Amino acid sequence: MALKIRSAEITHKSDVGGVMLALEGADAVREQAQAMLERVASSRPDAKVDGFSVQPMVPRGSAFELIVGATVDPQFGPVILFGHGGTAVELTADTALGLPPLNMHLARELISRTRVAKLLGGYRDVPPADLDAIAMTLIKAAQLVIDFGEIVELDVNPLLASDKGVLALDARIRVAPAAGSPIDRLALRPYPKALEEDVPLGDGRVLLLRPVVPEDEPAFHAGFATLTEDEVRQRFHAPLKTLGHVMAARFTQLDYDREMALILTEHGVPGRTPLYGVVRLMADPDNEQAEYAIIVHRDMTGMGLGVFLMRRIIDYAKSRGIREIWGDVLRENTTMLKLCAALGFAREPGAEAGVVRVRLRL
Repeated sequence: MALKIRSAEITHKSDVGGVMLALEGADAVREQAQAMLERVASSRPDAKVDGFSVQPMVPRGSAFELIVGATVDPQFGPVILFGHGGTAVELTADTALGLPPLNMHLARELISRTRVAKLLGGYRDVPPADLDAIAMTLIKAAQLVIDFGEIVELDVNPLLASDKGVLALDARIRVAPAAGSPIDRLALRPYPKALEEDVPLGDGRVLLLRPVVPEDEPAFHAGFATLTEDEVRQRFHAPLKTLGHVMAARFTQLDYDREMALILTEHGVPGRTPLYGVVRLMADPDNEQAEYAIIVHRDMTGMGLGVFLMRRIIDYAKSRGIREIWGDVLRENTTMLKLCAALGFAREPGAEAGVVRVRLRL
């Protein structure tokens, strides 16, 4: 047995007996390692010891002890757990649950639903913890259970969090044979990255077509502020003055299994890039019919982007097995009616005066 020691004080955690030993010097390490081998041979003669892991003691300082975990609920499938961790995690009972997949917005919202979130903001001489690092850990844990259907339990406790970042001190994963695709067990459909597409324009610019994400809400507010009264009325059939948070969240926080919204924007950070066009589809519970809506910024008209967006959402509807898409169009919106006619939509009277309902069988 050869052990290479670089630290005067090291810590070893024994799986047999769960003892944590602080030792000094290489001789003491060898002595304790030999004693552990003897105990293992005595209590578990059939055990095979491949070696020892020697690690430096991690100074905790003012770091917070958190817990990040995952389990599989019989009804909702995989759920992500976050909260106040440590040895007293059961006593503090300060945890919150979220559904994968997660993004930065949803991960921060999950963190905010715990009492320890206030402590993570810092107090007195304790600096604020790195919330981005904590949120990214939650995102990665969620992605892990999405990618690997064999994972039925995940437990990282404690996860030390400070202003310097995060560090996992202990972790446990329980696996079992997977039944079907990992995606099938999710309550929420993950972000459909396959729908992302570069869109070259005639002037040399290259835009990005992608599904909407919750972080796009600021861009929706900014885009709404540029619309004229007629554009607002044609899109929403109502004279809205502002786009409130509730409505904006409704447009950006989607269940991709029931809805889809494709936005035409620039490459960059979601929410910080302008919106040039949006097309969305809202399916009924049976996935038989879906209502569409579309808007293209007036500075981008005449470039064929309306036809492009409609064709992409029609292709998506076909891929999901939707049999018909429909929409209500103001009779005065001749541009939209001409576009629908070119794409093969049928027309019929709408439920309200001045409204035309268009339908396309797929």
